[in-house]
Amino acid sequence: MFKLLVTALAASLALSAPTVFAADFGCAAPHQAVDQKGFIKIGGIEQWVTVKGDDCANPIVLFVHGGPGNPLSVYSDALYGAWTKRFTLIHWDQRGAGMTYGRSKPAGDETLTVERLRDDGNEVARWAAQRYGQKKVIAWGSSWGSILAVHMIKARPELFHAYLGTSQVVGYRANQSVSYPKLLGLARAAGDGDAIAVLEGVGAPPWSDPRSFGKVRKIIRKYEAKVTTPAPAAWWTPSALYATPQAQADYEAGEDYSFIQFVGLRGDGMFSTVDLPALGADFAVPVFLVEGEHDLLATPDVAQRWFDGIKAPGKGIVVLPRAGHDPNQDVIDAEYKMLVEKILPLTR
Repeated sequence: MFKLLVTALAASLALSAPTVFAADFGCAAPHQAVDQKGFIKIGGIEQWVTVKGDDCANPIVLFVHGGPGNPLSVYSDALYGAWTKRFTLIHWDQRGAGMTYGRSKPAGDETLTVERLRDDGNEVARWAAQRYGQKKVIAWGSSWGSILAVHMIKARPELFHAYLGTSQVVGYRANQSVSYPKLLGLARAAGDGDAIAVLEGVGAPPWSDPRSFGKVRKIIRKYEAKVTTPAPAAWWTPSALYATPQAQADYEAGEDYSFIQFVGLRGDGMFSTVDLPALGADFAVPVFLVEGEHDLLATPDVAQRWFDGIKAPGKGIVVLPRAGHDPNQDVIDAEYKMLVEKILPLTR
């Protein structure tokens, strides 16, 4: 959940902003700057995308956000604003999340699946390439987004120049079987009675209580904070469009909805189906990873083993000593370096 403060004037301006549809997207002239946002029809519903860059001819980075209910469109300028000089950045609020949730609320009996979101993502990728005159796009995925982006590139590799993943999740059992005992070991070594009580109370995964994941996530954040560089607080101040009471309510409702879809009411949500090795070791596009050494949710050793076992036209991995699961400046800088040095040449 994020806490938002907004002036009445900013709220009024944001609420009066016109709705933009697909016909308004695109480049009117070569090399023009773009700053466009609105709803496009994807997978039969209206979904929110934003497009920003200094030059339409630059390669497109399609952000596949995590959560799954945590769109990065809200914070894009603060985190990735410098990237617009060399890349066109496209953020997409996934089905059931953020602005898309507000516009196209799921039916009460609708269940999200990896396959449905995968197909949505690939439709966005195809739309982006066609609309902005590109042959392919670059897929970026973090945490939940790293799961979804891998499914996307495995299903439709012809849409992508490369994949850049961070906080890479590999599998429901593969990650949790390592994460939980490591976290419990840290708590015991620190004599942290409160954390030990919570961890022993929920027990070892898999969990059937949806609250267990959230309880453990709080402890993960606590222990990662001890050994990582914090992100600037200013990053998490949303721009005015996303700071209205309605946008805030939609974000939080989408976050809650997506979380339940992710973990499931009985441990049977989307996460329980995740097993990237089952998709096969052969990749038709280059794969690059940026990992935090102290990531306790998607531990880098699990990502490294998966990475070592895959075959791709190009590969690269960086493990950062002062990073965890959530982004900080080290992560953003390493991602940009990977994009410029390893991936940008592949787009020419």
